[in-house]
Amino acid sequence: MSVLDTGRREAVRALSHLDSEMWPDIAQVPTSTVRARVAQRLFERVVRKLPLHVLLPDGRVLGAGGLEGPVLKLRRPEAFYLRIGDSGLVGFGEAFMAGDWETDDLAGVLTVFAARVGELIPPSLQRMRDLVLLKHPSSDSQAKSNQKRNIERHYDLSNELFTLFLDSTLTYSSAIFPGQESLRPTATWDQLEGAQHRKIDRLLDGAGVTKGSTVLEIGTGWGELSLRAAARGARVLSVTLSEEQRILAIERVRLAGLEDLVTIELCDYRDVQGKFDAVVSVEMIEAVGYRYWPEYFATLDRHLKPGGKIGLQAITMPHDRMLASRDTFTWIHKYIFPGGLIPSVAAIEQAVFQHTSLRITDRFAFGQHYAETLRLWRQQFEGRADQVEQIGFDETFRKMWSLYLAYSEAGFSSGYLDVYQFVFEKPATPLAAQEV
Repeated sequence: MSVLDTGRREAVRALSHLDSEMWPDIAQVPTSTVRARVAQRLFERVVRKLPLHVLLPDGRVLGAGGLEGPVLKLRRPEAFYLRIGDSGLVGFGEAFMAGDWETDDLAGVLTVFAARVGELIPPSLQRMRDLVLLKHPSSDSQAKSNQKRNIERHYDLSNELFTLFLDSTLTYSSAIFPGQESLRPTATWDQLEGAQHRKIDRLLDGAGVTKGSTVLEIGTGWGELSLRAAARGARVLSVTLSEEQRILAIERVRLAGLEDLVTIELCDYRDVQGKFDAVVSVEMIEAVGYRYWPEYFATLDRHLKPGGKIGLQAITMPHDRMLASRDTFTWIHKYIFPGGLIPSVAAIEQAVFQHTSLRITDRFAFGQHYAETLRLWRQQFEGRADQVEQIGFDETFRKMWSLYLAYSEAGFSSGYLDVYQFVFEKPATPLAAQEV
């Protein structure tokens, strides 16, 4: 029996406590030793070039980081290589959930990988990515028939879960802290509420929302943007596909005494009726899906009155990486956000130019502020592990959620991801008339 086979059996025994129905791909360990050996050679070659080190159970160390770099501890190397050999980065994430590897600096380890994501796989193997990497299942597409289910799988987990790590505004998107947007701020939990309001107010200002404005919000969240807009005297229609979010958002509107100004509907953005002075949408485009970006922007344009403005907040990634990865099924898709894709700035601008009458009047980047927002969320979540367990989420879920938050933080810390606020304006006079 090979070392890999022995390690696999030991890993399966160590995972016998898991709910195999809830976590089928964590409770089982793949069997292909050939792929595992290839994965081991590739992984060891990669980490020797990175400023971190990998600590093996026998005390050996791989990597160039020295004792000062972040440490990835391989508890069960055989199972680790079997998983990444079977499904690449999906397996890397599942290996963490299974406890095959661990670290005292999760965001630090992941930031090292994120900073060099385009260099991790040799060019010769990158050309084979379409043959090797997993593809999106058809059930995860953002077709209208699927989108509500995709949204429910994340946002309807539990309102109580989200209240455990979000601040009192229940805002689940990047804040803007005081300081330069291009630099990572040093923030405390007590600053987060004000920083979320700063973000919302900047977007509402950009969209020209004031007393008497009619506003369409696509993607309600838990209602904070609608409350801020209504407090200005605007009338807001907010649409969402999350039943749980809608219930709590309606209650928050009621408690604020703003029922006359805010309506929250369970509705796909494609089914909205009417025209508005302003349209706002915060970090919702990532769930739209690549195929539907033209329809999404055309819909925003259609619902905007001439002379009106759109305030859009969007996470972005480099255009070349977006094109290379848009068909790849990732760990984030499997466990966190099914069917989504982060756009590039170029993709957003292209969709707006080709499918709308809009013009871009402002773009504002503040990705390092998202890294800090995520750090605060993750610290809050991990500090309340007992409460997360009490509301029904097991240890595997808690590892998964910590990995998701750290994975996201690493993306922004490394600069691989960014976040923008865009302002689009619709001409007061149709373009055809202007040309005459």
